[in-house]
Amino acid sequence: MNPTRSVGTALAAALLFGASTPFAKQLVGDIEPVMLAGLLYLGSGVGLWAFRLVKSRRFDIPHLAGAEWLWLACAIVTGGILGPVLLMIGLTHTSASQASLLLNLEAVLTAVLAWVVFHENADRRIVIGMCLIVAGGLLLAFPQGGGIASGGTLGNLAVAAACLCWALDNNLTRKVSAIDALFLAGTKGLVAGVTNTAIALALGYSLPAWPSVAESMGVGLAGYGVSLVFFVLALRGLGSARTGAYFSTAPFVGAVIAIVGYGETTSAAFWAAALLMAAGVWLHLTERHSHMHTHEPLLHSHPHVHDEHHQHQHDFPWDGVEPHTHLHEHTPITHHHPHYPDIHHQHRHSH
Repeated sequence: MNPTRSVGTALAAALLFGASTPFAKQLVGDIEPVMLAGLLYLGSGVGLWAFRLVKSRRFDIPHLAGAEWLWLACAIVTGGILGPVLLMIGLTHTSASQASLLLNLEAVLTAVLAWVVFHENADRRIVIGMCLIVAGGLLLAFPQGGGIASGGTLGNLAVAAACLCWALDNNLTRKVSAIDALFLAGTKGLVAGVTNTAIALALGYSLPAWPSVAESMGVGLAGYGVSLVFFVLALRGLGSARTGAYFSTAPFVGAVIAIVGYGETTSAAFWAAALLMAAGVWLHLTERHSHMHTHEPLLHSHPHVHDEHHQHQHDFPWDGVEPHTHLHEHTPITHHHPHYPDIHHQHRHSH
C-alpha cells in the first residue's frame, strides 16, 4: 500500500472511531459499562465476520505462526476486552468531549511503546508533537476544583488507562498486520464481544431492550469494526507510531460532535488543550522520513503489487491482476526513498 493510501485509511479509521465516542456516551447512561463494551465489540465481530463470509463464500483461517497467535491473543485481551471497558467506565464520570480529547494519549503511548519496546525510529518532529499532545492531556486531566477522588479525575484516569491498553493493542496488532484485516478485526471483535457480554451477564446485568442492543452493535460495527479494518491496513504501510499519530485526529471528531450535536459545554482548559493537541497532530501529519537503507531477506504473505519492493517471480499461473496475495520472498536491496516503518521497513537506525 502506498503512503498516501495508508494515510487515507488511518484518517478514515480515526473518523469512524472518533464519531463513535459521543454516541457511546449517550448509551452508557442506560447500559452498564461492561455490557456496553461487550455489545460494541459483538457488533463489530458479527458484522465483519458476516461480511467476510459473504465476500469469500467460504470459512478460511489465514496461516499464522505460533508466536503470531500469541500476539493476536494478547491484542484481543488488551484492546478488545480491557480497553473498551475502561473507556465506558471513564465515560460515566466525564464528558464525551473531554474524553474524546483525552483519547489523544493513545497515540502518545502507542509511539512510546513503538520506540522503546519495538524499536521504531523517532525523529525530533514526532517527539515534539507527542510532547504537545501529552501537555494537552495533562491539562485536561488536572483536577479543577476537586481532589484526586473527584469523579471527573477518576473518569480521566480510566480513559487514560484505556489508552494504554489500546497502545499495547496497536503494537501487538502490528506484529500480525500483514494477514487478512477482516479476519483480524472480526476475530478480535467476536472474541472480545462474547467475553465482555458473558462477564456482564455473569455479574447479574441483563441485556437492554432490543432497540438499544441494535444501536450499540451498530455503533460498534462502524466505530470499532470497520475502523479497526482501516487501522490494520494503515499499520501495514505506516507502522505503529505514525498510524497512531494520524489516528490522533479521531478525538477532535468526537469532540466536535459532542459540542455541536449534543450541546456540551467547554472550559478554557478544554480549548487550550485542543490547541496544544492540534499543534502536535499537525507536526505528525507533516513529518517526512528518507535515508539510505537496506532490506534484509524476508519471507511472508500479504496483499501486494509489483512495486520496487516486490520484484519476485511466480511459480504458479498468474492472471496479472493486482493486488494479489501469496507467499513471496524479498531479496536483499539497498536504496534511498521516502518511507515509513511499514512491514517492509523495520530496519534499525544509526542516529
